[in-house]
Amino acid sequence: MADGPLPLVLSLVSNTRDDETSLPHKKPQPDGKEATVPIRSLWASKYRGATVEDLDLPPALSSHPMVPISMALMSAYERDYTHLTVVSEDTRALLGYLNIPRLKQLLKDGTVSDSDPVEKAMQKFRRKGSVYKVISMDTPLEELEEFFNGGVRGSGAQDFAVVTDGGRRFVLGVATKSDLEEFAKRRPA
Repeated sequence: MADGPLPLVLSLVSNTRDDETSLPHKKPQPDGKEATVPIRSLWASKYRGATVEDLDLPPALSSHPMVPISMALMSAYERDYTHLTVVSEDTRALLGYLNIPRLKQLLKDGTVSDSDPVEKAMQKFRRKGSVYKVISMDTPLEELEEFFNGGVRGSGAQDFAVVTDGGRRFVLGVATKSDLEEFAKRRPA
């Protein structure tokens, strides 16, 4: 075998669990033996080590529970956001979120009015008995895609991810499936 670059082997992506989309790969160990390790699916070549930080997300826009829906909606329209986080005025703890397309439907149906407080229309995060996947700026995009596809602890497909600092103290942004898709489209092959 000639010295030089090794051929790149890609695996195919399927609609199966991550452990089923991995191919075995022989990796030399310090003791001279080879160990079989899984290769991640095609995601690894699609994102090539990129993290959530590489999505270049705009800063998060948060609302407070008692703010009128009209103000929250106007803020979302001004920035072309599809999701707003809702945080406590006192502790800045993440309480829930507003899905703007859903909010527009609630307004159209008369379920809420634009003078109602945000808390009447927000979707609350379930705190008890739930374990959340922390998505930070350092999270690899492969993990974010897995999160969107419901691969994290079988929690089901997700439309967006709240991006926090590693300690989950601050909301830094909101990533959506379309952010990930746009990143993959503009990334050179």
